[in-house]
Amino acid sequence: MTDSDRLPSAGGAAIGRRIGIGLMYGLWRPRVLGSWRVPSAGPVILAGNHAHNVDGPMIMGTAPRPVHFLVKKEAFAGPLDPFLRGIGQLKVDRTGTDRTAVTDALGVLERGGVLGIFPEGTRGEGDFASLRAGLAYFAVRSGAPIVPVAVLGSAERASRAIPALPPLRGRVDVVFGDAFQAGDGSGRRTRKALDEATVRIQERLTAHLTEARRFTGR
Repeated sequence: MTDSDRLPSAGGAAIGRRIGIGLMYGLWRPRVLGSWRVPSAGPVILAGNHAHNVDGPMIMGTAPRPVHFLVKKEAFAGPLDPFLRGIGQLKVDRTGTDRTAVTDALGVLERGGVLGIFPEGTRGEGDFASLRAGLAYFAVRSGAPIVPVAVLGSAERASRAIPALPPLRGRVDVVFGDAFQAGDGSGRRTRKALDEATVRIQERLTAHLTEARRFTGR
C-alpha cells in the first residue's frame, strides 16, 4: 500500500462537505463571512475555536473546500467509525504523540489539501486561551498558511427539542480570517521556533476571534 492509498480520501472529504452543507443549512441558518479568504488551491490549515460539538461539521459545511479534520479517536465508535473514515476524517489519539495521525495530516497538506484542527485540543470555552503545539508543528513543517475560523452562536443556548444541539433554525456565524504564516521565515523547526510560532498563532487567532465577535455582535 502506498502513502497515497493510506491517506484519507480526498473524494470522501468532498462527499463529507456535501453532507455538511445539507445538514448545517437544513438544521440551522449559518451566516458565513470571509470564506473568500481561504486560498482556492494548495495546502491550508483551518484553525477553529471549539465551544460545541457541531463546530466541526459546521466548518465542514461552510468552508469553500473539502476539509480533513483531526478528530478524537473516541468519536470513531460503532457505525461512526466507517462513516468518519469514509468522509476523509483523521483519527487522533490525544493521550500522546499519535505518529500515524501526524503522518496522515502532513500527507493531506503535502497533497495540497485542507487540514482542519481545533488547536485548543478539546471542546471548552472556545476562546483560544490554551493552544497545543500541534498546530504550530503542522504549519511550520508543511509551510501551509493558517486561516483562523471563529464559530459563534453554537454554544449560546440549547435547543428545547434536542438539548444537545443549538436551537434548530437558529443563526450560527462562521467567520473566516486572513491567512497567515506561523513561522518566522527562517524554516527552523527547533523547540524554540515552535514555541515562538505557538505564541504567534495564539495572538493571531485571539485577535481574529475578538474582531469576529465585534463584527457580529456575539
